[in-house]
Amino acid sequence: MLARAEPGEVVLVVVVELCTLTSRIDRGTKADVISSALFGDGAAAFVLQAEPREGSLQVGAAAEHTWPRTLDIMGWAIDPVGFRVMLSRSLPRFVEQRIAVPVRRFIKAARLRAPQLVCHPGGAKVLDAIETALELQKGTLRDEREILRGHGNMLAPTVLFVLERALRRGLCGPVVLSALGPGFTANF
Repeated sequence: MLARAEPGEVVLVVVVELCTLTSRIDRGTKADVISSALFGDGAAAFVLQAEPREGSLQVGAAAEHTWPRTLDIMGWAIDPVGFRVMLSRSLPRFVEQRIAVPVRRFIKAARLRAPQLVCHPGGAKVLDAIETALELQKGTLRDEREILRGHGNMLAPTVLFVLERALRRGLCGPVVLSALGPGFTANF
């Protein structure tokens, strides 16, 4: 939207997550320790321009799907001292049971034929759930697993790290870039 509002202008998009801000020494519960181990700080950036240039990536469509009443699956709890991650053990199963419909709906609405998938690696179990839900061969999401192994889950910037790795590996053609977030939300 920003790039389209000013045709010809360049827009720098910076995505930053500071997960360490959720570390709470005032509590130290099991959930706090686990979330500190699962999530890390990260930043990524890219440049957008409304007028495509030869050889550049193009954004053809975008969508978001939020499942109602799912804040308990993944979200943030805010109190007078700070905030903390709310993360349910049922997240992988939820993804396995529910992600396919909005992904397929997006692919159909965007009129994509046989797109490749680049996704936010929410964890090894979440990646397994995505592969199962979308009937992908086990191990298909190898770039996601490599980024998760090397950098951890940096929330929003993580999918851009995966995209960069896939592009370096030679990714081309139609691609669905998918990220998962609080609420529980899927963005494409």
